[in-house]
Amino acid sequence: MPLSKRWRSLDRGTVGRAPERWGLYELGSDGEVLAVDSGVLRDELKTALAYGDAEQVRWEACQSRERAEELAREHRERAGLD
Repeated sequence: MPLSKRWRSLDRGTVGRAPERWGLYELGSDGEVLAVDSGVLRDELKTALAYGDAEQVRWEACQSRERAEELAREHRERAGLD
């Protein structure tokens, strides 16, 4: 099950607006989920922008690393990405 958030363009502006908090994020292209992962959002999105081939991103900030990792596992399973 994908996040119910809207897609944002994966660009410098979006990365700059990402919180410096743990969270779950989805990377995509043309509205299709390519990857689901967790980490400190701004750091992870900087890396995705520099080295990845995704064009879109959406995320959900979490209160802890453990919660972010748990949500990422659940979303990967539902999306068939495991």
